[in-house]
Amino acid sequence: MQQYKIPRSVLVVIHTADLQVLLIERAAAPGFWQSVTGSLDREDEALAATAAREVAEETGIDATCYALTDWGIENRYEIFKRWRNRYAPGITHNTEHVFGLVLPAPVPVVLAPSEHVAQVWLPWREAAAKCFSWTNRDAILLLPEKYGR
Repeated sequence: MQQYKIPRSVLVVIHTADLQVLLIERAAAPGFWQSVTGSLDREDEALAATAAREVAEETGIDATCYALTDWGIENRYEIFKRWRNRYAPGITHNTEHVFGLVLPAPVPVVLAPSEHVAQVWLPWREAAAKCFSWTNRDAILLLPEKYGR
């Protein structure tokens, strides 16, 4: 039986208190820079658990050691055609839940080489401009408002 991705995911903006943002480059899509993203593994998986799991899988960072916050933002977007085969037939849209993870300073990152090939810490405006995803860009642009800067 084929296992399809669940069309519910998380976006986790990892950043420092002074608003440096971690971006990672997708292995399967060179030039596509993003924050941590990932789908629920099970329908009953809690969103915060998905966020913490994806952060650990994609960066090696233990999100339970820092402030992981659900921003209460949901984005619905059309799944790129190149990735729709991962979802059940007829699924064309995904609902993404936005989280923030605040670190005191940039930390070493251990990428999952099958998923990402490079990482960079950038000031928030530069990070927003580098993202390929409008939802990721918009979330990063909220950082000064969210963190009183």
